[in-house]
Amino acid sequence: MRRNYKLTVSYDGTRYQGWEHQPDTEMTIQGKLETVLTGMLAAERGEGVPVEKLTVIGAGRTDAGVHARAMVCNVLLDTAKDEAAVQAYLNRYLPEDISVNSVKHCADRFHSRFKATGKVYRYTCWCADAKPVFDRRYVTVLDEMPDIERMRAAAALLKGMHDFRSFCGNSRMSKSTVRTLYDIRIEKSGGYVRFYFHGNGFLQNMVRILVGTLLETGYGRREPEEMTDLLEAGNRRLAGFTAPAKGLCLMKVEY
Repeated sequence: MRRNYKLTVSYDGTRYQGWEHQPDTEMTIQGKLETVLTGMLAAERGEGVPVEKLTVIGAGRTDAGVHARAMVCNVLLDTAKDEAAVQAYLNRYLPEDISVNSVKHCADRFHSRFKATGKVYRYTCWCADAKPVFDRRYVTVLDEMPDIERMRAAAALLKGMHDFRSFCGNSRMSKSTVRTLYDIRIEKSGGYVRFYFHGNGFLQNMVRILVGTLLETGYGRREPEEMTDLLEAGNRRLAGFTAPAKGLCLMKVEY
């Protein structure tokens, strides 16, 4: 009997073309999970017995090069293995840059994407004389330290429910671009500058565009008060640059 399983997954997105299937590559997180799970079921069924098509549904669609500490996904499986055995099999055969941290039975109606009520993303920058040798895959290196207080002032105007079309990387977006940002925190520790975004949902490239815009504000290229005009304009060309993917990490999905 097929049952619904909830998986919590961590991954280093450096080598991958994002979460979702891509037509011209096998290097996606979704694809790797589905391949290993299909192999697990094939081994259970035995040679010559067909295996049903699997779809691992993710809570979000992280872009190429983006990382995750706790991506949540779900999949329907007809397996005799218990949760611990499924987790052990996945971690044995998945690449070393993908880890399944938990596997749990869940309600049949649980959908990792549609049932999510919030997400937390972190974006990490580095600015110091030394190079971030051991963090180089996970931080964006800045040439100079931005003004943290200017960025915090701008971030305060971005919190709340707004139309974030100016911060959406998909110019053909036909669905609503209204989202709620519950909180934006900007923290400095040594050479690290970390941006935390907590919201009910995020548009394509939204966090990276927000970071680029805040950095421009921190460098004095735009004023904090401009955030209100940017939100009202609904024009991507008026917002800041899209920060590199490698600094972004999905930290948490809420239900």
